[in-house]
Amino acid sequence: MTKLTHLDSEGNAHMVDVGDKPSTQRIAVATGEVLMAASTLQMIASGGHKKGDVLTVARIAGIQAAKNCWQLIPLCHPLMLTSVDVTLELDAAISRVKITAKCKVQGPTGVEMEALTAVAVAALTIYDMCKAVDKEMSIAGICLQEKRGGRSGHYQRTGSV
Repeated sequence: MTKLTHLDSEGNAHMVDVGDKPSTQRIAVATGEVLMAASTLQMIASGGHKKGDVLTVARIAGIQAAKNCWQLIPLCHPLMLTSVDVTLELDAAISRVKITAKCKVQGPTGVEMEALTAVAVAALTIYDMCKAVDKEMSIAGICLQEKRGGRSGHYQRTGSV
């Protein structure tokens, strides 16, 4: 089993020192989904929500969350992200909004948490904006799909969540 890097030799939580690690291009892609009633998805698609454009607000929330991940997750490092791309895809066949976040950085530590946080906050934003019309919505399947760069190299998810 791999040693947990956020624990010291005595088992205490600590922030990992990345000062001596090489700066490399790092990329992470995460996905998730919000499942909802067909009528809720149709309302989002038509732009008929009285609170405004659900997808635009969720996209901006996801980008903002990635940029502020270090303020939300206690042992994350503040990163100078070079790119955050949040896409939202409507899937009427199973009545969901699929969320994908891709984050990039040139630095000594990865961006997996930033991508995952972007997906989670985008999903929560969709829920928040639509909860008045659909309390049965659910957020599901938030996971890392791919990461590139760093000591551990390339990771690609092989199965579904």
